[in-house]
Amino acid sequence: MRTVVHLSDLHFGRVDPALLAPLREAVHGLRPDLVVVSGDLTQRARRAQFAQAAAFLDTLPGPQLVVPGNHDVPLYDVVRRFAAPLKRFRRSIEAKDFPYYEDAEIAAIGVNTARSLTFKGGRINHEQVAEVERRFRGLPEPVTRILVSHHPFDLPEGADAGDLVGRADMAMQAFAGCGVDVFLSGHLHTTHTGITARRYRIEGYAALVVQAGTATSTRERGEANAWNVLRIGRRELRLAAWSWVPAQGRFVPGTEHRFAWREGRGWGPDQPAARPAAVAHG
Repeated sequence: MRTVVHLSDLHFGRVDPALLAPLREAVHGLRPDLVVVSGDLTQRARRAQFAQAAAFLDTLPGPQLVVPGNHDVPLYDVVRRFAAPLKRFRRSIEAKDFPYYEDAEIAAIGVNTARSLTFKGGRINHEQVAEVERRFRGLPEPVTRILVSHHPFDLPEGADAGDLVGRADMAMQAFAGCGVDVFLSGHLHTTHTGITARRYRIEGYAALVVQAGTATSTRERGEANAWNVLRIGRRELRLAAWSWVPAQGRFVPGTEHRFAWREGRGWGPDQPAARPAAVAHG
């Protein structure tokens, strides 16, 4: 079983410094096989903020898979926003367009959904979808395939529909074909888990959509700072959100939710086997 720590929306430039050491301690204690950061490492894509984010990531265990978010694209520097939107991110955090991790049990790929033409929204394009397909097709069937983006492929109830990643319908058809199992994202500063089959009607396909809250930012939206821990086995997954509890000065794991993959149906909540009915004796 593999352990994946999923952080998001660090927002250096507007972090609560009291959370950094407890977060680092908690992540190290989990001894993760992979640390994922799904975007918005900075508040305004400034050089000093990227330096702070990079220094913090250096204190966390590896391997790490990190993608940018819309806040990692300059907002007010118009020339840089359009001429070199991710130059500072690529220089300080991750140089690859498609960061990738693979072992005998899991495979994960990152895609950039942040765009210069939108201040908040995100988008995925055909070239990115094709690269995901290329990486994931042909992997052994038991390998759990994970896609990491900043903008989500599903939304909690009541969320703004504009926060859904652009071209999601097109992408999901292709991702069903190459067997993406888990989508990890952030952006909304809200912890949420969903099943793709509720939004995308693709016969025989259902994947998990896991959204992390903000791990360290002061920009909470009615929810404590939080991040996710995934325990991934052979066609089973256990998920828990770890939330900040100020009175304890530490992050505390919440309820663990269990999911399982079923042939012909895909992923869904793990249903315990029914107990045999009691036999009456008389």
